[in-house]
Amino acid sequence: MKKILIPLLFLPLLLTACNQNPNQPAAAVSTKTLNALSQAQFAEQNKKIVTDFYEGVFLKHQVKAYADRYIGDQYIQHNPHVPDGKAPFVDFFTGHFKENPEAKSVIKRAVAEGDLVFLHVHSTQNAQDRGVAIVDIFRVENGKIVEHWDVQQAVPEQSANTNTMF
Repeated sequence: MKKILIPLLFLPLLLTACNQNPNQPAAAVSTKTLNALSQAQFAEQNKKIVTDFYEGVFLKHQVKAYADRYIGDQYIQHNPHVPDGKAPFVDFFTGHFKENPEAKSVIKRAVAEGDLVFLHVHSTQNAQDRGVAIVDIFRVENGKIVEHWDVQQAVPEQSANTNTMF
């Protein structure tokens, strides 16, 4: 079978011909595609930052190391139990894990859109704990976590349906 090579000279013509909007130049199509790709890469990078941070803090209990690596100089906290700032975050969760050495939070889903990363998490204090379903939302700026929101719901013993929390 022969391979057909399209000379680079004809590539813009081919892109224009494949374009659904004949009034839009081919360069704009490729710019749109590249822009969408770079936005997806940006969101994916933010997701990696947040999931690595989360697993380091809430599974490995290495609060200070991961906070130093990933929390920005200005850290806004919307959870009413934790003060703003990196140092208060470290103090709060270092104490929490000393009191609850078996505590763990397992990420079930992670979704990123732009500078926001959403985690769906199952958090337990010990093996006997049914736990809490949490949605954590993080805002990332320049590769650092700068803001956090969360909502929590206890995992019930019985449910009105057969669906799990996760």
